[in-house]
Amino acid sequence: MPENPHRVSIRVYYEDTDFSGRVYHASYFRFFERGRTEWLRRCGFQHNLLAQSSGLAFAVTKLQTEFLAPAFIDDLLEVVTELSGFKGPVLNFRQIVNREGAQLVVGSVDVVAIKNNRAVRPPRDILNILRSAGRPADS
Repeated sequence: MPENPHRVSIRVYYEDTDFSGRVYHASYFRFFERGRTEWLRRCGFQHNLLAQSSGLAFAVTKLQTEFLAPAFIDDLLEVVTELSGFKGPVLNFRQIVNREGAQLVVGSVDVVAIKNNRAVRPPRDILNILRSAGRPADS
């Protein structure tokens, strides 16, 4: 069971930056993805095993982001991921990128569970884990 919020450290590499040495805006979306993937892994699920065993995948349907301050090459960042709710096939995450406790980027991400190219409710085992984490009841 992941702690909620879950935290993962990410180092900024040259490939994450633009010509000025600042993190390129799209790199933060990859950082968010890593945070959600590690959150899911802490729940006991891996994307590839879910896809193989149940045909389930996840797709981002909505992403709202506020950029507050830049990160730079070689910075050590912390990506904070928190499940803020779920309903039907949609999971909502609040994600924050911090550097030494200062918020740099704040995001809200809606992820939909999909199977056979259709939105579906996550399988019972995932829902049970979400419920046991004390999240809002699925309706």
